[in-house]
Parts: sequence; structure tokens; C-alpha cells
Amino acid sequence: MASGEIPSEGFGRPLSGGPIKFGPYVLESRLAVGGTAEVFMARPLDPSAEPRKLIVKRLLPHFVADPEGRTMFEREAALHALVHHENVVRVYASGSVGSEPWLAMEFVDGCDLYRLLRRLGGHARKLGVGVSTHIAREVLAALASVHSARDPSGQPAGIVHGDVTPSNVYLSVQGRAKLGDFGIARAMNRAPRRASGGELLKGKFGYLSPEQVAGEPFDYRADLFSVATVLAEMLLGKPLFGGSGQLAVLLAIRDCHIDDLIEARSQLPDGLFAVLERSLSREPSQRYPTAEALSAELAPFDGGDQHSQSEIGALVRWVQSAPSVEQIRSVRQSAGKIRAAISARHSSAVDEERPTSEYVPIPSTVITRAGTRLGPWPFARLVEAIATGEIARGDEVEYMGRPAAAVELIDDLSRFLPPRTVTTNRLAGVGAPDFADQMTLPALVSVLFRVLESDATGVLFAEGGTPEPGRQARADGLSWNENGRKELYFLQGRLHHVASNNASELLGQYLVRHGTISREELDFALAVLPRYGGRMGETLVSLGLVSSLDVFRAIRDQGRDRMVGLFRWTAGKLAFFAGQTSPHVEFPLDFELVPIIFSGVEAAEPDETPMTTWRPHLDVKVGPAPAPRPRLDLVRWPDIVRRLLALTTEPMPVRDILQAIAQSEPRVTASDTLRALDILLGGNMLTRLPPSA
Repeated sequence: MASGEIPSEGFGRPLSGGPIKFGPYVLESRLAVGGTAEVFMARPLDPSAEPRKLIVKRLLPHFVADPEGRTMFEREAALHALVHHENVVRVYASGSVGSEPWLAMEFVDGCDLYRLLRRLGGHARKLGVGVSTHIAREVLAALASVHSARDPSGQPAGIVHGDVTPSNVYLSVQGRAKLGDFGIARAMNRAPRRASGGELLKGKFGYLSPEQVAGEPFDYRADLFSVATVLAEMLLGKPLFGGSGQLAVLLAIRDCHIDDLIEARSQLPDGLFAVLERSLSREPSQRYPTAEALSAELAPFDGGDQHSQSEIGALVRWVQSAPSVEQIRSVRQSAGKIRAAISARHSSAVDEERPTSEYVPIPSTVITRAGTRLGPWPFARLVEAIATGEIARGDEVEYMGRPAAAVELIDDLSRFLPPRTVTTNRLAGVGAPDFADQMTLPALVSVLFRVLESDATGVLFAEGGTPEPGRQARADGLSWNENGRKELYFLQGRLHHVASNNASELLGQYLVRHGTISREELDFALAVLPRYGGRMGETLVSLGLVSSLDVFRAIRDQGRDRMVGLFRWTAGKLAFFAGQTSPHVEFPLDFELVPIIFSGVEAAEPDETPMTTWRPHLDVKVGPAPAPRPRLDLVRWPDIVRRLLALTTEPMPVRDILQAIAQSEPRVTASDTLRALDILLGGNMLTRLPPSA
């Protein structure tokens, strides 16, 4: 190698040996390593090329061979290159060195907003209203350009950034704010808008919109929610959505709990809280329609270009003057060596560090109230037995070698006991249920319509199952795969919580069944579950087996599936107790009932079933219900329901209904139409009439 020649870079080669050649650039220092890429300070290899200082982003080695990783990186380059705005970090070029893709981007001499906020917090300081609003409006100007970008053919690109966080807002020493990192950005008209939990968590999940958290389709209004979240953090001096853990943060976002902002309302200029409140609406349709519209509403609170840029520049230089992470680490290491030397000097001997022994939980034994001994059981089996009702209050447990005590008195176990409710104590003088019937699909739909119509709070107790041929009948004449019990709690007409005695519906089993974790990973999590207070979700997240967003969505989907599964039951009993408050649960579901009713009926009536059932009755007429149901008119019904209600203002044969829907809604199948009819008839929104009516 000739003197002065820069060596080419290989994977994993450190920069301690000096600058390295990488394609058309010289990589001078590594700035950061993220989840999928690493970022370098660089300069062009050509001494006449401009700019002389820039950033090179390159894919991490283990992602180079991953088609999905390469595709995301290439998509970032393509989308980023479509946007040209002074408040967007500029992409100069992209390419590949061998099989390794790279991006060359603008170097912003300054710091990101996250670093500034962290430094301010360490000094008990906050950004002022004028500066905070100015930064937010600079980001909104960037987003306006992002959202209105066009592809090379001149068509709207429909780009959603999807990751507007303080870490992706770069502040320069000149006082300007720029939006960067299009790593999870997507063009709505060219890629699915439903992003996975892993993809979203490459950003900071505390800034996601409710629809992103829920895994629902999202558009540019999700970016506006994120901007408002960042602005609120600048004003409060702390994150808007907090909590005791990651799942708590995601719940706070889903429910738009902005209590800290409400508490600080009196400290904000008149009108600013109202702008933030609208921007942080749970429903995207209630937010501002565009980035320009939100920016215009924030304009009266902006400190102005000259003042804000001067203050931002001063703050950035203050942050840059702070010791670097490497300097702090070096000082701490030196101090540690000094302390170790002093300790060694005053110790006659130093014990060698012993490896931590493998955690092996002691099994537990159960003594039921009837005197039966069960076990010894590992912790996971114990939790399953409690959660499914196999162990009840009053049963004693010799918990991990300790003296026997009632299960409700053992803190590690009592949290898994079903709450004391009117259903679990229904013989204790609580009175008759408000609704009781045999378990049938029409009966279930009917009681759910009552809850829906009255915005009821209460609990539905279901006992039964699906009869299995060849199984011996129980004393009540029913036979089923197991004696199923479900408790469905409703809060103001929405599904709040579902408890089940089916062990296969526990979270760990649910995640294995859906391929999120393996059976071996679940067994490992179960073995260490006591370390995390028996909380499966926290255990899996702490072990790095799943992301918190994956667990959040799994708990939600698990609750929905528990209720949908009830629609498949064909035998048993139902009892609804109105006015009974729901138990405290760590993860309230907060589901609308209409989508669940439709999903449940579809699960109970596969595609051929409705047509088979209705074929002998196609001349039956369907007409309006005898009594009006004004409160149900306010429900957000699917289009097929509104169409059926419009068709049946006068009695109409089912045969004609099917023909009319087929002509006007060709994508709606006959089975879809008949299932919707079943739902409306079960909910008494329509009525069946004889053919002669």
C-alpha cells in the first residue's frame, strides 16, 4: 500500500487506525450505531467535491444479507430523495459498495432535540413557549413538504414519516430545526400502512399515535399527533405519556391520557392548550387536517425567527460544550480503578467473583379446602391453576417451601385470582340477573345489543361450550370439550375485560399459538416468571423475546379472541348483571362492540352456513322493528347495515334483499348480507314477517 493511501473498510474494522475509504467517501469517525445501521462522519474522496463534511449511513453487516433489511434501507433512500426542503435533512446521494447499501446525507452541526431536552432536564430547566412552538412549526414545515412530495412521475407520493421523535429532530448552531431519519417512512399508495411492532419500535414508541399503537392503518395525521406529543414534552419538561412501564405508556397513548398537560394548562398562554388538545385527539378525523393548518394555529405562540434561532443556537452550543459520553465513561473507568486499588490495599484478601448460580425455583404444593394435595408444581403451573379457577380462595399453598398459607394471602399469587364479582358470588344474595337465557347465537347477540343501546356497565357470565360427539353428557344433559367459563365486563357500552378459565387462552400460550414466540422461549420465560412478579408480558419484554408493542397488541387481540370464541359456543347459559363495576385490570381493552359482534357471528357462521340456513326461508319478509331504537342510530355501523336498514323501511323478501345488495354492492357476498341480517334480527333492529305480510 502506497504511503498516505487510505485502506478500504471491511465489516467490523475499527476506526482507531485512522480514516478509511468507503466507496466515494472517507469515513473519519463513527457517530452512532442504531438497530439497523451505523452512522459516520465523512468527507468526499474527491478533494474538489462539496460539501466537505457530511454523514454516511450504512447498513449493519447482519442486515446486508437480509432482503427485508435491504429493502427498508433502499426505500428510505428513495423516499428521502423525493423531499427537498430547508427543514428536512438533505440526502446527497445513495449507492452500494459491493453488496452494502449506503446513504450520504447532510451534516447538521449541532445536536438532536432529545439530547437538548435531556441536558435541560438535568439542570431543572425547560424550553420556553416561544422557542418550543418555533421548533414545532419548523418540524411541521418539514412535514408539509414530506406529505405533499411527488414521485418522479409527478403523482403524489403519499409519504408518512411515522417516526417524529426528539431523536429525529436536529438543531443546528444557527438555530434551525431539521427533520431526519426516514427509516420507517412509507408511501401510503405503494406500501401497506400497517406497520409491525418491531418496525415502529426502531423509533421511540412514546411518540406514536393511538392508531399506530393499535396496529391500525394510519396516515399523515399520525405525524401531526407525534408533533403535538413532542411539543407537549418541550413545554412540560418531561414526556407527555408516562407510566410505570412500557405497556403503561402504550395504554396512555391509546387512551390519550394527557393528565400532565391538563394540569399545566393554567401555565400556558390562552388558546395553546386547545390547539394541543385537538392535535392529540384519539380519532384522526378530529385532529387538524394538515401540517399547514396546525402550524397556522400555533403561529400566535411562535417566538419569531430571529429570537428563537438565537436562543436555539445558544442552547445547542451549550449542549456541545458538555462532556461527551466517551469522556464521562473514561472518567468513571479511571475512578473505578482508583477505588479498586484502594479497596485492594485495605483488604487482606479479595474473593474471586463467583458466577451467579442458575435460577431454579422451588416447586410448590397445594392443599385444597377438601384436603386434597396437588403438586408439587412449578410456578408456571401454579399460576395457570389460579388463573383458570382450579385453585380458589381458601385453598392453601406451600409456596416455594414456605409454610402453608391461603392463596389470597400470598402476594406473588393473589394477583392471579379472579376478582370477587357478582358472577363468581352469584348465590350470595345479590339478586336475579337482569338478563338470563340459554346460550344461543341470537341470545348472545340480543344481550350485547342491550349493552350497546344503553351504554351499560355490567358483567355477562357465560358457562358452557361446544358439544363434542362421543363425550359423556354432564348431569344437565350437556357435553363439551371442557366446562368453559367466561366473564365479560362492560364499561359504558364498551368491552372492558374478558376473564376465562381456558388455560390455552393465557398470554404465553396465545403468543406460541400465533408464532410470536417458540414453545422453548415460553418455557424459559415461565421458569423465570417469579423474578418479574408473575407478569408474563413484562417477563417476555425484559428477556428481549418480544417488544412491548408486540405484547400490547397480543394482550388486546387475546381479549378480542376470547370474546369472539364465545360466539362459537352452542350450549350453556348466559346471565347479565347490570350496574356491576368492572374489576381493576392492568390492561383495559376498551373495545367497541359492533366490530366484535360481526367478527363473532362470522366465526360462528362460516361462509356456507348462512346460505344453508336461509335457503328454505328466502321468501320470508324482513321489515323494520316494531319500536324505534334511536340510540342505536348513533352507533357507527358498517356500510352493509346502513344499506339493509335503508332497504327494509317497508317489508321486503330476503330473496329481493340479496338481489338488491348484489346489484349495488358487488363486493359484498350473499353470506355477508345474511350474517348482517342475522345480527340485525338478533338485536331486534329488524323483524321477520311471514311471506304474506
